[in-house]
Amino acid sequence: MARLNVNPTRMEMSRLKQLLKTATRGHKLLKDKLDELMKQFLNIVRENKRLREEAEAALENAYKDFIIARAVLSESVLGESLMIPQQSVAVKVTKKNIMSVNVPVFDFQTEESSGDIYPYGLAFSSGELDSAMLSFSNAMEPLLRLAESEKTAQLLAQEIERTRRRVNALENVMIPNYQETIKYITMKLEENERAGTTRLMKVKDMVLKKALEEKKKREAEIVS
Repeated sequence: MARLNVNPTRMEMSRLKQLLKTATRGHKLLKDKLDELMKQFLNIVRENKRLREEAEAALENAYKDFIIARAVLSESVLGESLMIPQQSVAVKVTKKNIMSVNVPVFDFQTEESSGDIYPYGLAFSSGELDSAMLSFSNAMEPLLRLAESEKTAQLLAQEIERTRRRVNALENVMIPNYQETIKYITMKLEENERAGTTRLMKVKDMVLKKALEEKKKREAEIVS
């Protein structure tokens, strides 16, 4: 804790009390936000784990089918078959808000120029290559969902870190500093008040003493 360098006045204390009230309210709101962010983040992490397993399984199947296709077809036939793709993918990115964090939402559309996903004539290929192409096509959806989930988790983690720093700054620096300074000003004002009371009492005693001396002086003059 460190006391702020301010003048110990009632106006300054009133200002600091208002700042303390605002900081305390802000700390509570940020703490609630941090708790909700952590809850959302843990949900995203669990979903991310599920999507990763799904995407890895889809890719594993696709690569297995492709390895079998490479073993069945020659390198030249395989290259010619995959030379001109028939399917294109367009990804549209929008945003949604999670606890004041804009996270991406991916939506992809596929277009097949020939009405199917195979960029080759079926008469000159094999069933293994067809299976590989279908497996890769099926892997696109889980991969896109995984990318969306991981980016969401990354953005939420960054916001959690920023919010945690703010909560810690309020909890460990600003609020204790305000409290310490208010305590200091209160003590100073009480001290000044006691000093003022003491001065008033001394002045009162001096005035009373002077009045008594003047009274005695007048009585002495009357007697003489």
